[in-house]
Amino acid sequence: MARRSARRRPSSSAPLTLPAELPVGPVPISTGTAEVVRDPDFPQRVTLHVNGVPSSSLDLADPGFLDFEYMQQMAAFVALLPPGPLRVLHLGAAGSAFARHVEHERPGSRQLGVDLDPRLLELVREWFALPRSPLLRLRADDAGRALASAHDASYDVVVRDVFAGDRTPEHLVGTGFAAEAHRVLRPGGVLLVNCADRPPLTTARREVASLAVAFGPDAAAQGRLAAVAEPAILKGRRYGNLVLAAVRALPEDADGPERPDLRDPRLGRALRTLAVPATLLAGEDATAFAGTAAPLATPTA
Repeated sequence: MARRSARRRPSSSAPLTLPAELPVGPVPISTGTAEVVRDPDFPQRVTLHVNGVPSSSLDLADPGFLDFEYMQQMAAFVALLPPGPLRVLHLGAAGSAFARHVEHERPGSRQLGVDLDPRLLELVREWFALPRSPLLRLRADDAGRALASAHDASYDVVVRDVFAGDRTPEHLVGTGFAAEAHRVLRPGGVLLVNCADRPPLTTARREVASLAVAFGPDAAAQGRLAAVAEPAILKGRRYGNLVLAAVRALPEDADGPERPDLRDPRLGRALRTLAVPATLLAGEDATAFAGTAAPLATPTA
């Protein structure tokens, strides 16, 4: 469900350390098959395919490396948060590439990766250099159930990156899902959504409208709501990934670090200067993107 960025050399000078053995060909997992494919140009880089779909791309010698463009965009949002370790909930763990990146950039972060497939989680622990528990815990569970079981105001970041085929399961989309994510975020925390859509981007627009319902009608005006994608996707020229972001408001009398403002020029600049430049729609632009789209209702169990 993702495109790769332009080829880059590793960002770290750490010595190359690869597992003695990685599987050749598909390996059975609980929900189908997993396969690790090496990059012919950079042998330390691997892509995890789940049921034939590229799901994670990692550099085994460089934990800070992100290959998929939407993950690079998500990283730009995380960089806006106050310095220091974070608590992060990853709905859709796969190979945990983004969790590795967060730990590399924010040492000491406490993260939970959730994936439906228990065997896959066992294998990625074996194959890849993932942070150990309690820094990164991996849980085999339905993402919606895991989100519902999380405590109020317990995470700085919630990442939704779950697909069944080329679509996000219905119970992880819409106002109900967004309200649950809002509940578990700390004030000033950010929800990051990987939304795959095709022209005319009806799903993405309705998802932005759904986030506006859950995070408040003033979310866009206050710089707490945004959408990001490559210009060709936003112009409706092709299918691709959009990153949607929403920030939980701080109480009016809150002390401490300010919440991230998604209209921040530094964020737009960071996204424009990626290997594959992306466009930020925040503030009035986010409102215009949603337009008259109706929010989506999350199906109840």
